[in-house]
Amino acid sequence: MKRIALILLATTLIAAPGAALAQLVPGQLPTTLPPPPPPPPPPPVVVPTVPQLDAPQPTPRAQLPNQRRSFGDRITDCLTDGNAARLSPNDRAAYSRACANQ
Repeated sequence: MKRIALILLATTLIAAPGAALAQLVPGQLPTTLPPPPPPPPPPPVVVPTVPQLDAPQPTPRAQLPNQRRSFGDRITDCLTDGNAARLSPNDRAAYSRACANQ
C-alpha cells in the first residue's frame, strides 16, 4: 500500500508542475482575436440659433422672374382645370388651347 501511494505521489509531483507550467506562461497570452476597433468619435454638438426680438429683419432676396413652364405641362394643367370645371370635351379643348397660349 505504501508503494502504491509513493508511486502515485511521485507521478503527480512530476506531472503536475509540467501541466501547470504549460498552462500559465507569464507574459504570453494567446491572442487569436484582433483588438477591437476604436470607438467612434462623439457626435458634434450644434446649438441652434435662437431668433432675437431686437434683431433687424433679414433683407428679402430678389425675386427671380417666373420661368415659363413647357407647353405640355401647361396643357395638362389647363385640361385638369377644365375637367374640374365640368366642361364638355369640345369646351375643354377650346379652353385648354386658350389657357396654354396665355
